[in-house]
Parts: sequence; structure tokens; C-alpha cells
Amino acid sequence: MMFPQYHSNAVIIEHYNYTGKLKENRYKEGLKPESIAFLLVCLLIVAENAVVLLAIWKNKKFHVPMYYLLGNLTLSDLLAGFTYMVNIVTSGAHTLKMTPVLWFLREGGVFIMLAASIISLLAIAIERHVTMVRMKPYQGDKQGRMFALIGASWVLSVLLGILPVLGWNCIGQLDRCSTVLPLYAKSYILFCITIFSTILLSIVVLYVRIFRIVKSNTQRFASVPQRKGLYRKSQKYMALLKTVTIVLGVFIACWLPLFIFLLLDFCCPANKCDVLFKVDYFLGIAMFNSLLNPIIYTLTSKDMKRAIFRLLCRHCLLKKDGQVKQNWMHFLEWSTSRADGASHRLEGLETTVCSGNFSPSTIKAIYPQIYRT
Repeated sequence: MMFPQYHSNAVIIEHYNYTGKLKENRYKEGLKPESIAFLLVCLLIVAENAVVLLAIWKNKKFHVPMYYLLGNLTLSDLLAGFTYMVNIVTSGAHTLKMTPVLWFLREGGVFIMLAASIISLLAIAIERHVTMVRMKPYQGDKQGRMFALIGASWVLSVLLGILPVLGWNCIGQLDRCSTVLPLYAKSYILFCITIFSTILLSIVVLYVRIFRIVKSNTQRFASVPQRKGLYRKSQKYMALLKTVTIVLGVFIACWLPLFIFLLLDFCCPANKCDVLFKVDYFLGIAMFNSLLNPIIYTLTSKDMKRAIFRLLCRHCLLKKDGQVKQNWMHFLEWSTSRADGASHRLEGLETTVCSGNFSPSTIKAIYPQIYRT
């Protein structure tokens, strides 16, 4: 064996004892009530994202590049819910019965799903940037490029998650070990946080660029009486773009506490910071991002809401002739904001900003000078 320590249960006990984690009762008992509550949340995450994936798969309207990216994010959230469940069920007293290789697989799964979610967010931001700023939406003949992007995101995520099992760990070097993840090297955790933060910063830069261009055009149209119609369209387009800040804001709100927590872990020597033994609560906050993503990315889309309700409750949504019942119409027509809904009616668009499927002619009418660049 290249790494005989990977199959020694004594390594797990040694590392957990060094970091002080064996002082906790959780490694002598079964699942606690909060762990059961987290399990229920994970089941909801899996179910919720599975419904969204099924809705995308069954509706040909969603078989376009942007929804492939959305489906990729949804898949990563679904798998994240599953890996959280595995992590919870195999934690506690079960941890001390593991071999290091099983431990690396358990914890690596969480890192892989986190990386997949962040890279999916970056891919969506890039697609919006290409569609809304460069005015070159993806066409059917470029779907291969989109699938290549999705495949590359998973390859990078898996590679990042398996680095510890390939050798970037602290086995045999206890003084370099993380307290939160006792077999992970602190340098690896810092590397992951740096990569994730860089990706998030790139997403922010892309969205800021979009906002600046849209805002400048909105102000210019406001000063030209002959272009009041374009000004109103630009305002509505701006309202659509503002919904993306919700997505990014929720992600940061959910994951930032855990990132800060892991930075504290990097800086704090073993047995010096008792708060590091409370990681479950910070991971629980991060877990809610996978629960909220389907709501933010899809339920604000009129078409997606219609598809999901048809999937879940077709008989209560539709009449016998296939038309939507009147009492459901208002709910299905609801979108993120009034301006969002008005923009759908004015421009004849079928999806919200989360789809990014604006026609070049529509955007050209609003931003002619950008289109010439």
C-alpha cells in the first residue's frame, strides 16, 4: 500500500485526541435532536431540488443552455443535501470507527459539492455577462461548449475535494492539523477558502459590470424626452438585474460565517479555541443555501412555477380542457417585483432574469450603443 496509514483506525483516534475533540460527548453518543433536525432539512433539500430537476427534464422549453446551468446548480445542491445526510449519519461515535480513507471520502464530498455550487454560480454569472453585455446569447450549435463548461466544473470540483486523499493532509504532522477537520492540513483549508473567495469576487465583478452599464443607459435615456419609452424599458431591465443580488447575497450570508470560522481554525492552535468545537451550527447555516437556491433561481420564474405546479398538482392547477384555473393565475403570474412582471408583459419575455434568455433585438433596442461596440 502506498499509504498504509489510510487504513489504520488508530490514526483517526490519534488526530481527534490531539485536537481535543475526544473531550466532547458527541463521540460517545448517537444522533442528537439537532442532528435529527438537520437530517430532516437535508431530506427537504434533496426532495426540493429533485422536483426542480424533474421539471427541467420534462419541459422542452427548459432545454436551453441557461437552464442546463441552472440544472447543474440544482444537481449540485441535491447532491449536497445527500452528502450532508451521509456526514450526519456517519458522525458522532461512528467517526471513531472509520479508517482515514473513509473519513477523507466523507468530508471530501462536502468540499466537492461546495466547489460545484460556487463554480456553477460563476458559470451562470459568465453566461449573463455574455448575454446581457456582449449581446451574444448561446445558440443551439454552442450547447457542446456549455456541456463542456459543466463537465469542467465537476472535474475541478472533484479534483479540489480529493487533494487531501492524494496526499495534502496532516497525517504524521499533528501540529499542522485543523481542529475542525483533524485530518486536513490547515494549509489545504486556507487554499480552499482562497479559491472560493476568489470565485465569489469574480462573480461580484461580473455583476457590477452589468449594473454599471445598465445604470448608465438608464440615466441617459431619462434625459432624452424622445426616449422615454426606452427609459421605462431600461428601468424594468434594471429591476430584473437587481434580483441577481438576492442570489449572491443569500449565498454569502449562508457561507460567510463558515468561511470566517475556518479562518479562525487556521489561526488558532489546537485546544486553544473552544468555539471550534461548535462547527455543526455553522455548517447548518451553510446548508440552508442549498435549500434556498431552488426558490431563488426557479420559483421567481413564471414558467418554472407553472412547470413545478403542473408536476406536483396537475389536477388542482388545470381545468379539464388543459387551461389554468382562474384562482391560480394570479399566483403563477407573480414574479420578483412589479417591474419584473411588467417587463414580461411589455417585452413578451417568458422567463425572468434567472433564465437570461433576452433576444438580441430586445436588448439592442434598449442598449444600441453597446450593441455597436
